[in-house]
Amino acid sequence: MKNDLIFGIHAVTTLLTRDPSRVRKLFLVKGRDDGRTQQIVELAQQQGVSIEPINKQRLDDRVDGVHQGVAAEVKPAPQLGDRELETLLYELDSPALLLVLDGVTDPHNLGACLRTADAAGVVGVIAPRDKSAPLNATASKVACGAAEAVPYFQVTNLARTLQNLQQAGIWIVGTAGEAQQSIYQADLTGPMALVMGAEGKGMRRLTRDHCDLLVNIPMAGEVSSLNVSVATGVALFEIVRQRS
Repeated sequence: MKNDLIFGIHAVTTLLTRDPSRVRKLFLVKGRDDGRTQQIVELAQQQGVSIEPINKQRLDDRVDGVHQGVAAEVKPAPQLGDRELETLLYELDSPALLLVLDGVTDPHNLGACLRTADAAGVVGVIAPRDKSAPLNATASKVACGAAEAVPYFQVTNLARTLQNLQQAGIWIVGTAGEAQQSIYQADLTGPMALVMGAEGKGMRRLTRDHCDLLVNIPMAGEVSSLNVSVATGVALFEIVRQRS
């Protein structure tokens, strides 16, 4: 089975805390000895994870990104799909807040959306299995630990999943620039799945057709749209504001 590398202080710390059984080995740049690194070493020792000192250049060669002197060789994360999402919905005991990403293919954007979702209290992020960003090392690094904390479900048929959410009493709210109602005018206090489309293209037509409500984010300047991760943050925290 292929091993992956998760890198960065936050991502590795969260992985060792939440899912240490995935970690095969910890790589630590020689000479790195500060408080945050020491915390990772202690977590690894508690979990019986072997630690291998490594030259910075060697780790630079192995990692495509800023590793902050630490990386973990891990088993691939279990892929979550339709069945696991159904279990999550069944077990929810509070009004759901879900995030749906339709056509977001950049792992950097996925990581940033996961980080924001975690901060906003989202219980799960949903994306179509095809034409969506993989939960790879880059996404995990950008997510700063949120990739290990927020479930990421890749479903076979997004339209059917949205129908299932509606049947479970969850309101589907999509974001679209041409929507007549702004996100600040809408009532966003109930069980909800927020749908964000890809930059430029937005949501696919079939996804849009399954939304109960479309809202826009008012734009005052010259740009016509926000980066999808920024727009996700604006929308999610308006939901948080209304719910509080």
